[in-house]
Amino acid sequence: MEHYQTTYIGDLRTEITHERNGQEITTDAPVDNKGKGEYFSPTDMVSSALCSCIFTIMGIKARENGFSIEGATAKTTKVMRNDPRRIDKIQIEYDFSKHQLNQQQKDLLQELVHASPVPRSLHPDIKQEISLKFKE
Repeated sequence: MEHYQTTYIGDLRTEITHERNGQEITTDAPVDNKGKGEYFSPTDMVSSALCSCIFTIMGIKARENGFSIEGATAKTTKVMRNDPRRIDKIQIEYDFSKHQLNQQQKDLLQELVHASPVPRSLHPDIKQEISLKFKE
């Protein structure tokens, strides 16, 4: 079980410290919600966590199956809605076009899109639109 210490440092910012390793993250309210937008917002972190979690599971399975996805990239887009303000949709475009992957490896990566903890933990009202781009 992991523990984190969060401190409200003022000006719509928090500082989160990972108790085990001391790593720190600062969050900021986004510009469209009265903040400066100088750091990741909490909803940015949720969206980024979705992308990172899927990448991590893909990396584990790639390693277990004897191939690498090192250097692959992804673009994450978060779409907000109001009334109430919340994340409406997260779009992620994974790019594996620099990798020589066979069809079995491509299929494995595609299967993993919804098989990791964060996608399974998000509320079903948050649309997850995830695509994978491969070398043609």
